[in-house]
Amino acid sequence: MHDPLELYERAVQSPAELATLLAALHGGSPARLREDFGGAGAVSRAFVDAAPNRRALVVDIDPAPLARLAGHPAIGTRVADATELDDQEPADIVFVGNFSIGYVECRRRLVRYLAASRRRLSPGGLFVCDMYGGPGAWRLGGLARRIPLPGGSTLHYWWEHEAADPLTGMVDNAISFRVETAGDIVEEHPRAFTYRWRLRSLPELRDLLLEAGFGSVEVRVHAELEPDGRPKPPASPRDLEADWTALIAARA
Repeated sequence: MHDPLELYERAVQSPAELATLLAALHGGSPARLREDFGGAGAVSRAFVDAAPNRRALVVDIDPAPLARLAGHPAIGTRVADATELDDQEPADIVFVGNFSIGYVECRRRLVRYLAASRRRLSPGGLFVCDMYGGPGAWRLGGLARRIPLPGGSTLHYWWEHEAADPLTGMVDNAISFRVETAGDIVEEHPRAFTYRWRLRSLPELRDLLLEAGFGSVEVRVHAELEPDGRPKPPASPRDLEADWTALIAARA
């Protein structure tokens, strides 16, 4: 039986590529990553494994995924609501992935969290989160994909929009998994992960970050790097499709 967290990492995340991109966006030699709403800390694991001097802190309200990081010499964990912490533990990069910034429904609470994140950052440090939007974000329905697993099995991934309210910005989504081996479904994980989020537009997120004291904000829709290892240029209006996913990067 597969752990749903393992299936999630295979179906949804590309931790090594994202950790490389975060370091490139920082532009210096970032050694300290803080991953808020971090779950099992896949990006933190990839970040610290890429260089011997790197350290990470993963914060999540659920102790179960954090337990997967127990004993890692370069990663600390904290069971807490990331928006309620007022620590000053320094970081070069603060990362909020998997659209988790949407968990913070209250505008005032979000600005307070963003301001606390800015204070934790070293000079020139970077706060990065991701978000999605467009007309498709409000349509009910789903998206199915197949992902090969080691040993010849196939992972069936299903992302579903279960409810959406454009008047409030609130959406309910779920992820389900099936594992197929030799033509038979051998595992089912219905609604393995469920989410209730407040979606915000890119201009709204930019304004919130500037209000929290960040000096500049860029939007990135291209996760890959240039051949020389530099990030691709920030997004222009013509780069955004009707339905989009993007990284929002704010400099302290």
